[in-house]
Parts: sequence; structure tokens; C-alpha cells
Amino acid sequence: MDTVPVSPPKMIEMEKWTDKNSKTYVLESVPDLFQSDSDDDYLYEEIPIEEFEDDKSDTEDENLEKTVRNITERKFFEENEAEIKNIEKNKDNVASTVKQSEVVEDYIRNFFYSRGLKKSLETFQEEWYEFKKKGNLSPEDSVIVPDVYIKNQKLTDNIQKLRTNIEEYKEIANKAQSTFEKLKKERDFHRMHHQRVVQEKNKLINDINKLKNKCSMYEPMVEGIQKKYETVMKEKMLTKLDRDRLAGKITSLETTISQLENLLKENDDKKKYKGSITNSRNSLSDFKNDIETPSAPINLTNKNSHKRGVSGREGIIPAGTRQNPYSNMDIQPVNPSQMKLIQDMKGHDAAISSIKLHPKKKILATVSDDKYWKMWAFPSGELIMSGMGHSDWIADCDFHPKGGQLATASGDSTIKIWDFVKGQAISTLSEHTQAVWSCVYHDLGDFIVSGSMDHTAKLWDIQMEKCKHTFRGHGDSINNVGFQPYSNIMYTCSSDKTISLWDIRTGMVTQTLCGHNNSINCGSFSLKGNTFASCDADGIVKLWDIRTNVELSTINYGPNSTNKLSFDPSGTILAVASDDGTCKIYNCNTRNNVKIFGGKEESVQAVIFDNNGEYLITAGSEGHFQIYK
Repeated sequence: MDTVPVSPPKMIEMEKWTDKNSKTYVLESVPDLFQSDSDDDYLYEEIPIEEFEDDKSDTEDENLEKTVRNITERKFFEENEAEIKNIEKNKDNVASTVKQSEVVEDYIRNFFYSRGLKKSLETFQEEWYEFKKKGNLSPEDSVIVPDVYIKNQKLTDNIQKLRTNIEEYKEIANKAQSTFEKLKKERDFHRMHHQRVVQEKNKLINDINKLKNKCSMYEPMVEGIQKKYETVMKEKMLTKLDRDRLAGKITSLETTISQLENLLKENDDKKKYKGSITNSRNSLSDFKNDIETPSAPINLTNKNSHKRGVSGREGIIPAGTRQNPYSNMDIQPVNPSQMKLIQDMKGHDAAISSIKLHPKKKILATVSDDKYWKMWAFPSGELIMSGMGHSDWIADCDFHPKGGQLATASGDSTIKIWDFVKGQAISTLSEHTQAVWSCVYHDLGDFIVSGSMDHTAKLWDIQMEKCKHTFRGHGDSINNVGFQPYSNIMYTCSSDKTISLWDIRTGMVTQTLCGHNNSINCGSFSLKGNTFASCDADGIVKLWDIRTNVELSTINYGPNSTNKLSFDPSGTILAVASDDGTCKIYNCNTRNNVKIFGGKEESVQAVIFDNNGEYLITAGSEGHFQIYK
């Protein structure tokens, strides 16, 4: 069994005493019980604590020696716990030692010696050994003396420390109490403030509900006023168109009168024709007065109007290529760096898919996924006219070259032609089997070409209201169609990553442009007709020279898709509508990005320059359109 590690005993000087009988007595070295543990670096062997647990027996005949030993061992382990752990780590390298416990007799000897009682020590020695030889000593007379004095001193120190800690804790508790009181007051203040805010909130909610009830009463009136306003704007637009038409007739009649007067002057026989000239002048004057006299308002929803505004004769495709009046003109390019936003209008409740400008007047047409088409005064942004007739979203639109009609292409697989004078759809073209993505008028106004998800493009004769030719050859949806200015060349942009140029007279492909790696969303010719631009779903924009069928440059606006393109009148500046919510402006001559507009929409779906290059219009997926000047 391991023994308790203790400090090596301090040696006490040995002295000899000689009594009258010449007997010699010697003091042996014993541990100094009144000294603290040894300060040497000697490592002692550990004894497990479990072997020295308190004896829980409460019987009166408990062995005193065992009790004292337990007290001493407990004290040792409490004071040297850290050292014991260190000894445990180095157990194998620690030498063991045994302390000779201090018994009663040694304690008495040391006491006498330390006090200088030499005679008493000699007398004790004689009597002790005499009793020991005779066997008069019992085992209880040789027990270990408990070191209770040192323990009492340490307990006193601990009590003092605990009293000091108690004072500190009291101070901390007082501070905590004051903090608690302060927080309690703040809590009561904030609780009162919260109740006041709740009361104000409830009051505001009641006021809002009252205002909502009042607004619901005024909403029918507002809707009625809105309808009246739209009706008035339609009548205003129709009046302007009628006025322009009558002004044209007056001009032609005045020209006829002037020609007749010249002929009459050249005629020598004035008497013969005098009566007829007078009658002609009177009839022309009466007609002119009839024109100048105000007429009754035009009813836009007249059910007795003709179903078709067509002549019934078959349209004829002109032979050859006509002269482009802009081919030799030197047009100054637009300066986008000076353009600023002047209008941001909420036009539709859903995404605006296409925008077009009237060929003769400052009118902007917009079509949307909300199934409506609308016409706006440009650039003031006043609503002029709106219409609904498609059963699905509207993807594209285009004005008739003379400005009297609007064609719309829809997801319901139809193209509708709307007449502004009659105020209704005069024709519905419905031979496509899937959604129609794009439609555009021929520059002479007798034909419309359309591109569909059914992989075909169709050429429609407006006069006969039928398909004149179907163009097949693409392996996927046709997303965009258009014409080369003042020619019979039509282009189709497809999801099969190619662009085809067709002759509408023969129905044959004249050129195929390859180079895109994803679906081609849009294409556009410059006004002079010599440069073509295309964009795809990867954000790639390509410029092509149609005369040589050569790719001029590639611009990467990815990874977001690019949706629409538009050249300025000079063909130098290209505007690109992107899915990242911006409109990029690119200079085709310097091949640099000039400016970026937008950031207000989640996605820019359409872009166009006006005919003079003074304005730039963009439209986005949130139903807004912006006008830059």
C-alpha cells in the first residue's frame, strides 16, 4: 500500500544528558509539526484519494488513530491538489518515501526540548521507558498527534477571506440593485411609450379605414371620368386625323381650281365657257363651305361600320429594289452623352413587350402582356387611345406607313389590324398555329410579314386578308422579322441561332448569317440599309455588313440576355435593351460603349430612337416607359 507523501523531516540538533547514575539520553530527529510543508523540489508518490474517504461510522469506539490519519490526509490533498496532478503525470519517475508519523512521546520530547525543560525531559525519558519495559503502556498511548493548530489557522484565514468576499459581494449586489431599479424605471417608461404608440397606431388605422371607405365611394366617379377622358382623347385624335384628311382634299381642290383657271385663261372662246366656269366655281365654293362647317362627332363604336377597310383587290409586290432616299444622305449621329430622362410613365399593369413611333406624328404606341395596346402623345405622355381584343399577351406592333392603322401580334396566334378612324379591329389574320412573336408592315403598306413560334414566317396580303406566302426553313421559333428599308428583302431571326434573308417575291433565302451560340431575340437594319445588328439570349450583339455578308464586330453584354436593338437615323449609334435593367449605347464607328441608361426597371424589353434622333424611348418589364432627350 502506498504511503502519504510528506516533506522530509527537519533534523533537530542532538544533545546528550548525563544524570547522576551516568546514564546517557539521546534525542532522535523527528518532524517539526509546527512547520509548513517542505519547500524542496522532491516529488513524492501519490496516494489515491479514494482510499482515504471519511469513515461514516458514528460508533463511539471508532479508532482515534484512524480518525487522526484521515484528517491529516484530507488536509494534505486539499492543499496539494495541483501538485498531486503533476505527480500523477510523472508517477513512473517519482521515488517513494515514508514519513515517520509523530507520536505522543515524540511530541512531548520536542515540546520539552523547545522550552528548555531538560530536567523534565530526563524524568519523562526514565519514566516512559520504564513503563514501556513493564508493559504498562496501551496502544492508545502511542497514537499520532493531530496537526489541528495549523488547520485552525488556515480556517481562520479562510474565514477572513470569506468575510472580505462577502463585503465585495454586498457592494456588487447594491450596484445590481440600483441598476435593476434604473432598468425597471426605463421599462415602465418604454411600456408607457409603447402604449401611447399603439393608441396612435389604432387611431391612424381607423383614419385610413375611413379614407378607404371614402375612396371606394369616389372610385366609380374616377373610373367614369377616366373613360370620358379616354373618349375625349380618341375623339380629339380622330378629329385631328379627319382635319388633316379634309385639309388634303381642300389642297387638291384648290390645285384643281388653279389648273382650271389657267386653262380658261388660255382659251380664246371666253363666252362659250363663261357659264360652265361660273357653275364650277359655285359648286367648288359650296363644297369648301361644307368641309369648313363643323360636323357631328364620330362614333368610335359604330356597329354599322364595314367589317373590312380593304378594297378587295390583290396586293402587288413591286418589282426590283427601290431607291433608298437616305442612302446618300449625310446624317449627323446622335449625342447620347447629353441625353437626360424627361419622362417616366406607368403605361401598363404588366411588362411592355414592344414600342413603335407613328411615321408622321409624335405618337408612341405600346403593347403589353396585359393584352392592351395604347397610344400616347409624344413626348408629353398623355394617353390618346387604347384598345383590347386579343385573348392573350401582345408581343409586337407596327404602324401602317400612312399612319392610319396599327397591327398587333399576340400569343393567341393572331394578328389584328386596328383602324383609328373606325375605332375597331378591321381584320384578324389567324393562320399561325402557335404564338406570333413579331409583325411589321412593308414600306408600301400593302403587306404584313409575321414570325411565329410554329417555325414559320408569313406574308399577308392586307387587301385580300389572306396569307400570300409561308416561309419555311428555320428549325425553331422565329422571334423577330423585318424588312431592309425600301426593298423586298425580309429578315427572320430564329431560336435555331441563324438569321435568314428572304426575297418576298420568290420566297427564297438570299443570305444566311451564322455566328450566334444561342437563341436570337432581335435584329435591326440601319436606315441606310447597309448595316444589320442582331442580339441573342447570351447577351451577344453582332454587327454585319449585308453587302459583303461579313461580320463587322461582336459586343459581349452578357451574361444577361439582350432583348431589342435600335439604330439612330445615322446608323452610327446603336441602342441595346438588356435583361440587367439597362440600355447600352454603342458607337459603331469607334466601337466603344458611349453611355448606359436605366437601372429603374428589372428588365428593359424594348428600345427605339425617334425619326429625328432627338429622343430615345425605353420600356421595361414593370410596365413603365422612359423618354430621354
